Amino acid sequence: MVQEWLWELLRATGKMFWNPLFYYLFFLAAVLGVLRVKRERRNFHVRVQDAYFELRQLWPLGIWLGLGASLLMLAGGIVVPLGAVILVALFTFLWSLTGRMRLISPVYIVGTAFFALIFAAGRTLPIPIFSHTFTDLDEKIYPSLGILVAILVVIEGILILRNGSVATSPKLIKSKRGQSVGIHEVKRLWAVPMFLLLPGDAITLPFDWWPVFSIGGHEYSLLLVPFAVGFHQQVQAQLPKEAIQLLGKRIITLGVLTLLLASIGYWIPLATIAVIALAMIGRETLTLRQRLSEENMPFYFSKRNHGVMILGILPQSPAEKMALQVGELITKVNGTSVYNEQAFYEALQRNRAHCKLEVIDTNGQIRFVQRALFEGEHHELGVLFVVDEKKRGNEAV
Repeated sequence: MVQEWLWELLRATGKMFWNPLFYYLFFLAAVLGVLRVKRERRNFHVRVQDAYFELRQLWPLGIWLGLGASLLMLAGGIVVPLGAVILVALFTFLWSLTGRMRLISPVYIVGTAFFALIFAAGRTLPIPIFSHTFTDLDEKIYPSLGILVAILVVIEGILILRNGSVATSPKLIKSKRGQSVGIHEVKRLWAVPMFLLLPGDAITLPFDWWPVFSIGGHEYSLLLVPFAVGFHQQVQAQLPKEAIQLLGKRIITLGVLTLLLASIGYWIPLATIAVIALAMIGRETLTLRQRLSEENMPFYFSKRNHGVMILGILPQSPAEKMALQVGELITKVNGTSVYNEQAFYEALQRNRAHCKLEVIDTNGQIRFVQRALFEGEHHELGVLFVVDEKKRGNEAV
């Protein structure tokens, strides 16, 4: 039996490379990177992270989370119909065409696939190769998909908490009064590969009670499925890290509550419909709550009368090596008070070999930072400020 399982694990892994979604996720992450770089250059005439940054975030954390989720799904004997896997891939592609990354949240993708599966069960659909996949599905409710949605929502929250606030992208917009203000935006895509148990004929039951959520039959197959987790958030009234991590914690809480409710489907399968619907409504509510909260608060990254606000830091620049942080306020440069970006640059040029800054950190405390400047380093420290539209070509660094 051990050899059968090992062989099936290898086969399941190999099957993932036949899944078009596996390659499409690379393409989608690359598009996000290119569009971000173009927008940053349009705002600041320089990009912050390179165009491959989104690609580098695509797999690493998701692989570990997917492995942990796979162990939970397999240990719980949670069987998922092949039709659900096909519909998940289909809706991932369709929702990505809207350009709205938040719609690639697992709760929307798997939730929509769940309701579509109920409609498609017992029907012959005009889908090449898989036209008869749904004809043998005579179960109208699949409690296992409620568990899958809950686990993926928890994973989404962890990804946002751990990775969503990493290298957020500064952006310039116009306020309602027509003034240039700064915000931080994150558009990210993660891939979470999970081993799923499907009806098949490759492996047999290791325990009498397993699987718990069965879809008929006594033999099963494994399939490694890459789930997409999309995320989009704009932060205008808070520090990016604080706002994004707060949302991540709330999504984790939603996922845990969904998991507790989804377990009811083991006894009352019809409850799965309500659980998945509530999960979708709950996720949308969290997004709207965050958006309304931001809109009712003043802009954090706006021009100040007693200093210049740091909107962004270029990687590997003197500013990063001086440990300057997004959201800090620079009040003096080389002993000279600065009140806008032009005064900042003029004070900086008075001593090209050394830089001393007086900074008010995000806690309101004054600190001093200084550093020698070397030939070849960024001559303007690598700090991004909020600048007027007409000045972007001259004063953005």
